[in-house]
Amino acid sequence: MSVQYNNQVAIVTGAGVGLGRSHALALAARGAKVVVNDLGGKDGSLSAVSLAVVAEIEAAGGEAMAHGANVADMAQVQDMIEQTMEKWGRVDILVNNAGILRDKSFGNMPIEDFKLVVDVHLMGAANCSKAVWNIMKAQQYGRIVMTTSSSGLYGNFGQANYGAAKMAVVGLMNTLCIEGEKYGIKVNCLSPTARTAMTEDLIEDKRVLEMMTVESVTTGLLALVAENCPNRAVLGCGAGGYARAVIKETEGIYLSPEQQTPENILAKWDELEDESSSKELKAGWMQTNKYVAKAAAFLSIDLTAK
Repeated sequence: MSVQYNNQVAIVTGAGVGLGRSHALALAARGAKVVVNDLGGKDGSLSAVSLAVVAEIEAAGGEAMAHGANVADMAQVQDMIEQTMEKWGRVDILVNNAGILRDKSFGNMPIEDFKLVVDVHLMGAANCSKAVWNIMKAQQYGRIVMTTSSSGLYGNFGQANYGAAKMAVVGLMNTLCIEGEKYGIKVNCLSPTARTAMTEDLIEDKRVLEMMTVESVTTGLLALVAENCPNRAVLGCGAGGYARAVIKETEGIYLSPEQQTPENILAKWDELEDESSSKELKAGWMQTNKYVAKAAAFLSIDLTAK
């Protein structure tokens, strides 16, 4: 089945350059009307790069508009959504892509830089998602993508602020996908690695950079906002490689009340971290149920009996 977005409206934040620009162009090429968001001037002027992306889309026969909202400012985000609704009357797709870096080791990082990165990545994604949420609920349809990172999923030196924010959006996805499912809203995460302004100075081998195209990442993004997309997926992609990152929990151990000491936890650590029976838990209550079931079984308590 061909993936198309005809008659759908997509908002892409941070879409003036790099991955965001690639996402916007690809969505438009497959029929979407696109809001090209890129941080504008303090005087309300639109960025030259966002206007250039709009012009490129229009030159190819598509429809687009630019908006200069700072995603960390809810009032500006609301204005972007209001203008989108006035122009096209709906929002089907939100791609939370806007981001910044303020890399420095944690000990040397000003707390202001930590807060700024969290505000843009986490609060920016929350602001934009909140602004479109009730619209998508009323439509009974929506696709939202958070942009996470291997720095959040696995860690990276000098990126405590960025990593914290990028893991936080996974937590945001985990709850929104549950709350939105009955309204036809699906929420996923994209974990990209690509040649962008953020990575060019970090990778010396130009052959590697040539493989890390933004287009290969955008292919993954297009899958995550398709009508038949998954829900609650973290899709890693880069250089043509695609994989799902999964948080799993080991089966673990049970300690009876008299055995519940830190010494016993450490003594059984190898057993506790045995991954042979690990499972993906898709909601917080599943963890609670697992632990309670172990305790009930040991104590011979039938939880089905009222």
